[in-house]
Amino acid sequence: MTVANIGIVSVPITDPDRAIAFYVGVLGFELIDDAPMGPTMRWVTVAPKGGETHLSLVTWFPTMVPGSMKGLLFNSDALDEDIVTVKTAGVAVSDVQQEAWGRYVTFEDPDGNGIILRGEISTS
Repeated sequence: MTVANIGIVSVPITDPDRAIAFYVGVLGFELIDDAPMGPTMRWVTVAPKGGETHLSLVTWFPTMVPGSMKGLLFNSDALDEDIVTVKTAGVAVSDVQQEAWGRYVTFEDPDGNGIILRGEISTS
């Protein structure tokens, strides 16, 4: 098997409009698609600007409970600035942690899906 990249990761949510407000309005992602999908559902995808992988904000998978996704890791080129942005939007953010794989904070989207925001790897 030769996988070239990851195209879409499905994130379980309850309200597409609220999720768009968070991922686009707070995190600065781009809204890629927002289209009807049948009579009662929507196909909503967002992605970091220029990102190859999209997030599909899903409501239609009965086994994917909103808030059940944990460990979704986003890389940041400006961690300290991004922490301020997220906190200013009223999101509870953990203290900055340091590991061999980088500095990071954790927080949740409006449905409780767990997000890790990772910055640079320390050389000291």
